Amino acid sequence: MLLTLILQSFSHALVASHGFHWAYSGPHGQEHWSDDFPDCRGQAQSPIDIQTKAVQHDPTLQPIEPQGYRTPGDKPFTLINSGHAVEMTLPPTMFLRGLPQTYAAVQLHFHWGSRGQAGGSEHQVNGEACHAELHVVHYNSERYANFSEAKRWADGLAVLGILIEAGDVANPAYDNILDQLKDIQYAGQEVSIPPFDVQELLPKQLGHYFRYNGSLTTPPCSQNVLWTVFHQRVQISTSQLERLHGGLYCTKPKNSSPVLLVDNYRIPQLLNQRRVLSSVPVGPPAYSAGEIIAIVFGTLLGCLSAFLTLYFVVKRIRAKRIREPKDVVFKSSSSRAVSGHTHRP
Repeated sequence: MLLTLILQSFSHALVASHGFHWAYSGPHGQEHWSDDFPDCRGQAQSPIDIQTKAVQHDPTLQPIEPQGYRTPGDKPFTLINSGHAVEMTLPPTMFLRGLPQTYAAVQLHFHWGSRGQAGGSEHQVNGEACHAELHVVHYNSERYANFSEAKRWADGLAVLGILIEAGDVANPAYDNILDQLKDIQYAGQEVSIPPFDVQELLPKQLGHYFRYNGSLTTPPCSQNVLWTVFHQRVQISTSQLERLHGGLYCTKPKNSSPVLLVDNYRIPQLLNQRRVLSSVPVGPPAYSAGEIIAIVFGTLLGCLSAFLTLYFVVKRIRAKRIREPKDVVFKSSSSRAVSGHTHRP
């Protein structure tokens, strides 16, 4: 009995200090997280697959208002390879309005897939994953003194989720981070980088988002996160994504068998009767002013083309009908003329 109590106490201490090793696959992979982190088997876990047909529009949801994101101060950011992700520390002078309370920034980090594989984001929309996902983590600074205190309470944390798509056009804002990855190739390495406009990492339409209550997507999987996942996706280039796919390791520098840091995303969790809200009615994707103008003109031209086609078809039919009686009259006259000529003495 005494030995059991000692082992349990040691186990709880390890969990509290995040002493357990965890990974995304293998014997310590995500399907085994709940063995050491009980919250990971909870009923309000993240990420989720957002099914837009089941989303409820909530017109009371306000646009997200980042404060201090554009001018985060003069103190350098610290970029870290944690062995699980790329993380960047953020100053508490960066905070959010538009949420139930004020939430101060703590850090941001990335999740991504691997070269040649589809997906990489944690959240999905209608079963579709993106190439990567950015999370910006905040704590409730109105009620709690710091992140360590806030993470123990039900209303303690808020995270912004930004879905990232790779294409042909590079995103200069992301180079502020991606250009530094060469200096943190291995787990435990960190580098100081100059502060920059963090808001440029976010989508432009900060008023269009999904909202739900969930958890941290990594151990200890605490179920105290107010999630905001933006509708609009951020675009980066394929070459920018490749820097995440091929330049980082989840092992230490002196490890004789380095392991690439890839596929660091958790699979979607069950919704379990939770509500997913939307700040705007869910329908076709939101378009820019230029796209709306192009759609309007395209629709008008399509309607005009259809009208002209119908007009000329009707005109030809009418012309054909007008010609038909004349042809009958002409043929009839010709027949009488031929008949008369035949019987003339």
